[in-house]
Amino acid sequence: MGISIWQLLIVLGIVILLFGTKKLRNIGSDLGGAIRGFKKSMSDDDSKAEENESLEGKADEQPQTAAEEKPRDKSHS
Repeated sequence: MGISIWQLLIVLGIVILLFGTKKLRNIGSDLGGAIRGFKKSMSDDDSKAEENESLEGKADEQPQTAAEEKPRDKSHS
């Protein structure tokens, strides 16, 4: 027992009568824009995560600076 093609066509006809084609077209374009924005933000997040991982790897490989190598003066405590 599934939904037949005739039942889908009847539901589609009712939706078109209720909202109209112009409103449905606007809803479709808004939904498409939202999906594109979501995909773009997901790919941006992925590229930022990869960039952060590569920067962390480079930071581990860098030698210490001269300021980090000097011992602190404890006489001013």
